Amino acid sequence: MKYSSVGTTGIEASRMILGCMRMAGLSTQEAAKVLSATREHGINFYDHADIYGGGQSEKVFAAAAKEIGLKRDDIFLQSKVGIRKGFFDFSKDHILTAVDGVLERLETDYLDFLLLHRPDTLVEPEEVAAAFEQLQQSGKVRHFGVSNQNPMQIELLQKFVPMKLQANQLQFGPAHTPMIDAGFYVNTLSDAATSRDGSILDYSRLHDMTIQPWSPFLVDLDQGLFIKHPDYQKLTATLTRYAKTYNVTLEAIVMAWILRHPAKMQPIAGSMNPERISGMVRGTEIELSREEWYDIYLSAGNSLP
Repeated sequence: MKYSSVGTTGIEASRMILGCMRMAGLSTQEAAKVLSATREHGINFYDHADIYGGGQSEKVFAAAAKEIGLKRDDIFLQSKVGIRKGFFDFSKDHILTAVDGVLERLETDYLDFLLLHRPDTLVEPEEVAAAFEQLQQSGKVRHFGVSNQNPMQIELLQKFVPMKLQANQLQFGPAHTPMIDAGFYVNTLSDAATSRDGSILDYSRLHDMTIQPWSPFLVDLDQGLFIKHPDYQKLTATLTRYAKTYNVTLEAIVMAWILRHPAKMQPIAGSMNPERISGMVRGTEIELSREEWYDIYLSAGNSLP
């Protein structure tokens, strides 16, 4: 496993994150096998959210970590708050209450990273700032970030929040590339020139903000996995071909494709299958050529001007 800094924190974390959304459906013993696999392969960063399994994912993680003797000082824990049933809530009271719940379920005294989970249009950034300051001063959270936010949303928060926002979770993968599509078609009349995110990729690189790609194997939340999607069979075939070339799994090539981008992203693997996790990790050791990277991009149905 290779390691890289998260934002400007100086933290050297694994290039791949284990996303724990599906852990709620596992027994303690099954989750322990997953965590054993991550430890074996050098993954030391774990992503949670208070809505994952209604909090059950965090409880199962804590029990499994205890079972295998996973030391708190050897790992980085991240969780997200702000989504409630039927609405979003970035109020100070909710953030503070939600974090206390996260810490209790994870059986830990602090989070390494806290992210705001999807934008709340009713956000009062002064309240977010007050919550973050209280959490940092109390030692409950060390670093902060956001999820699914564009540059102006981040700038609005950053105007009031004194600590630097270090990470942003965004969907990205070979079948979901709006972060890079518009950049190819600058100053053209093509529909592909439409910017859907305010140039968040360039913004993140300029501000040393780590992008954590989620669901790299999805087209989107409605259409599911690209491997099973009829419109992405050429992409699947291309990835399969490179998997054979490098003697790795298709999932490893997807990870290698994301990590080949110089933005130094930190992709999230959401699998609860130890063998699949082992396969994905091999992608962190592969550096695709520029030609191979573009071949995969174009095979997903994208074009270049």
